Amino acid sequence: MISLADLQRRIASGELSPDDAIAQSHAAIDAREKDVHAFVRHDKSAKAQASGPLRGIAVGIKDIIDTANMPTEMGSEIYRGWQPRADAPVVMMLKRAGATIVGKTTTTAFASRDPTPTLNPHNLGHTPGGSSSGSAAAVGAGMIPLALGTQTGGSVIRPAAYCGAAAIKPSFRMLPTIGVKCYSWALDTVGLFGSRAEDLARGLLAITGRTEFDGIAPAKAPRIGVVRQEFAEAVEPAAEEGLLAAIKAAEKSGASVKTIDLPETVKDAWRIHPIIQDFEAHRALAWEFDQRHDEIAPMLRASLDETVGLMSQEYDDARRIARHGRRDLSGVFENVDVLLTYSAPGVAPAKEFASTGSPRYNRLWTLMGNPCVNVPVMKVGGLPIGVQVIARFGSDPGALAAAWFLENALAKSG
Repeated sequence: MISLADLQRRIASGELSPDDAIAQSHAAIDAREKDVHAFVRHDKSAKAQASGPLRGIAVGIKDIIDTANMPTEMGSEIYRGWQPRADAPVVMMLKRAGATIVGKTTTTAFASRDPTPTLNPHNLGHTPGGSSSGSAAAVGAGMIPLALGTQTGGSVIRPAAYCGAAAIKPSFRMLPTIGVKCYSWALDTVGLFGSRAEDLARGLLAITGRTEFDGIAPAKAPRIGVVRQEFAEAVEPAAEEGLLAAIKAAEKSGASVKTIDLPETVKDAWRIHPIIQDFEAHRALAWEFDQRHDEIAPMLRASLDETVGLMSQEYDDARRIARHGRRDLSGVFENVDVLLTYSAPGVAPAKEFASTGSPRYNRLWTLMGNPCVNVPVMKVGGLPIGVQVIARFGSDPGALAAAWFLENALAKSG
């Protein structure tokens, strides 16, 4: 993969020009895109900007995020060729930081279920995950150093795990979702893909200008609480192997690690996530559902048809349960710095199963709004396995510092 931090250091030292850094990404896209199919559009004319901390950094934008100079098609025939008049705020934040937008990456239709043509860069017979399929695959394949994705259930962390990339789903509303096609306004979260935790920290610093992301270093001896989420159904052996490897490496490097149980209110929140998601999706996609129903991708269309009867009382009850869960989850972090759990149920499913994988180990944390970071751990059968580091709401720097610690610990353990 291409490291944003390494590129920044080389550009700052004069070893590499910003134009050459962008040219390297264009060349990498040309070399791998024919197999991976991560991009809807690749702007081969895109060049480095003159200034900014992200000058020379090529970025891919998930194709549900508006761009003024490229169509935003949302993975749907309904919006084929649709051209926004303005960049989404998060895209402008990137441009103001000096980033070069080199293309739009594939997304499942409206960031939901139906798989894209994108293939896993580690094994073309497997899915890259979704819904941020192209962003995860483009970074995991070493085409670009940074990409934007979104997560409503597990659409940043899970594909990052499948593609062997680092990624952060920040605290809810850390990054603006204006100009991003809405699926669920209570859940949709913009996230970043990179090669490692340091890259994510540098990306967030440049985009947001928040000083808390400046000078992040690996945590020294974090207190880690392991959460296996038994309430989220069974895990595959490969995912458990990855979690055990992460625990062993963390303990060997001086972390305090213990298994903890989550409050019942938090477990109950996991159950009601789909109610909030589906109720809001019917409102966010009301025009498409009523006016272009038969053109909606088949898996999403079936899901919307099945949930058309959701009542406002169910939604209100679910929101109440979510509030109770958030309140009680905050108490868990009195005794640990971060939580550690699975990023996905196992390795990426084979493409023949027509699935981008299950978000069941991600959706609780999206609902709770906590920052989550995927840390690649190992490969099983040639496919990546990752673990998920979760911090207290608002403690995004702490999540990245703990993830960086774990990366170093895994590197030492071999």
